[in-house]
Amino acid sequence: MDFSWLSDPFYQKALWTGFVNTLWLVAVSAVCGFALAVTFAMIRLRGPRPLAMLVTGLTTVVRGTPLLVQLFFFYDGVGRLLPEIPGVQESLIWPLLRDPFFYGALTFTLSVGAYTGEVLRGALLSVPEGELAAGRAFGLSRWQILYRLWLPRAIQMCLPTLTGELILLLKSVPLVSTIALMDLLKAANMVRDETFLVYEPLLLIAGIYLALTLVLTSVMRLIEHRFPGARPAAPKRRRLLPG
Repeated sequence: MDFSWLSDPFYQKALWTGFVNTLWLVAVSAVCGFALAVTFAMIRLRGPRPLAMLVTGLTTVVRGTPLLVQLFFFYDGVGRLLPEIPGVQESLIWPLLRDPFFYGALTFTLSVGAYTGEVLRGALLSVPEGELAAGRAFGLSRWQILYRLWLPRAIQMCLPTLTGELILLLKSVPLVSTIALMDLLKAANMVRDETFLVYEPLLLIAGIYLALTLVLTSVMRLIEHRFPGARPAAPKRRRLLPG
């Protein structure tokens, strides 16, 4: 194994840039995607029927098409049509619209919103009606019941599934290596193309992704144990000494 290329500042910068972009993509897509998932779930449960049908159709399209196709659609399709619209290039948001990071985050946000929205919808439907009735009996408004009772209870029920969705998001980030955005896989491919080393860069980024997965899993387990209403850990049985 030859890892001497790691001492090259050029490859160090590429790996660091790819690592930072990976973390930012996961963070932005997870936060925005979760907010979108809550919106989708509530619209399908309590929203107007036309809007609920629109969300259902969008969710079906996002979940029924490959993520890579969606990424190409936004980056190569929408990204090339926007400059043709008069006034777009002169607008304040043009630097954002020409940034490949925007299209990667947009694609992953929609994916997280569609998949997690269905998970949340099922969890919201699983909350016992008696708990919501108790909130109404205490004089809570609809918004108070939603953000203080209904939504936290649903999140508590589906936290393990949300952990899996977050890990899937992390493992989907290497798809952005197919567009003009530096990530860990793109940095590894750069090393392979210039040094003709195949296994070393791939093993390195595989180790980084494995470490990130373990960190995310540990953080989500900690949140699961500390989440309001979570069951306390069962006490360990003490072994009684004979005599």
